[in-house]
Amino acid sequence: MKISNETKVGTLTAISITLLILGFNFLKGKNLFNKKATMYVTFIKVEGLNISDAVKINGLRVGSVEGMQEGDKNLDNVVVGFQLTRDINIPVDSYGKIEAAPLGAAYIVITMGSSKDYLKDGDTIKGLESPGLVQDLKAYLVPTIDNANHTLHTIDSAVKKIGSVFDQENKKNLGELLAHLNQTLELLNNELTPATGDLAKSIDNINSFTLNLKKNNDSVSAIINNTAKLTRELSSGQIGTTLGALEKSINQLNTIVTEIKNGKGTVGKLATDDQLYKNLTSTTNSLNILLQDLRLHPKRYVQVSVFGKKDKTGPLMQALPDSAKQ
Repeated sequence: MKISNETKVGTLTAISITLLILGFNFLKGKNLFNKKATMYVTFIKVEGLNISDAVKINGLRVGSVEGMQEGDKNLDNVVVGFQLTRDINIPVDSYGKIEAAPLGAAYIVITMGSSKDYLKDGDTIKGLESPGLVQDLKAYLVPTIDNANHTLHTIDSAVKKIGSVFDQENKKNLGELLAHLNQTLELLNNELTPATGDLAKSIDNINSFTLNLKKNNDSVSAIINNTAKLTRELSSGQIGTTLGALEKSINQLNTIVTEIKNGKGTVGKLATDDQLYKNLTSTTNSLNILLQDLRLHPKRYVQVSVFGKKDKTGPLMQALPDSAKQ
């Protein structure tokens, strides 16, 4: 049976669309093959939470965030849907909180209740608000500021009681000191204001930085892996063998130089034996005289004609002056 081209194209298109849907859902964090149940939790704010972020119980990842949508038109709350990847029982009186690590991604923590009734697919649990970094810092510093204010009031009362003991100059200095302390406390309060405080903005910038770091986690991991690979290649290379061979060559060169200095071998004798140098110079001079005599009186050494006249000039006894130097 011959299959038509239209049937082949239709089948290929259906397979491609199916793979596209599966891949898209996989990138969104949805596990279509290991899906247990989908449940919901309501929050007033979901700052820092993203799709595919983890859902944990007692530190164990049991699912991931599947989606987020408004609870009503007034946006009084936000409904977060999460998909369980483990078959676990969650009591109906459990509640969820959003936790944000300073250098990590936000995630939902579910605190288990004590009820014997368990959540089913599609049920909703209550979400509690978690204070942010600015609120935590402010909650920590506010009691300290209140104590400082109380201390200032106490000091002010004591100063008023013993004011008669100090002269006008000391009173003025003490008043300026208290005024500076009040200004410092006011500046600290302003810095902690979420909307305008520089300290609060700095903490927000840190949160933004950690979020960007999470988004570029693959790039950072690739850089670290490449660095580790380069280190392994350097450590496993033949650097030790190369350095050993280089050291051996240097030692041999040092031995040769030492022998030359001690007059051993031909090169050593040439460098240290003056008599050998003088003999070589004398031989070179004699050879130079012979060549010059041959150039001036060639008939004395070579007969080129039967009727030629024999050169009876005496032999050359010393080298002629070098014309190139004149």
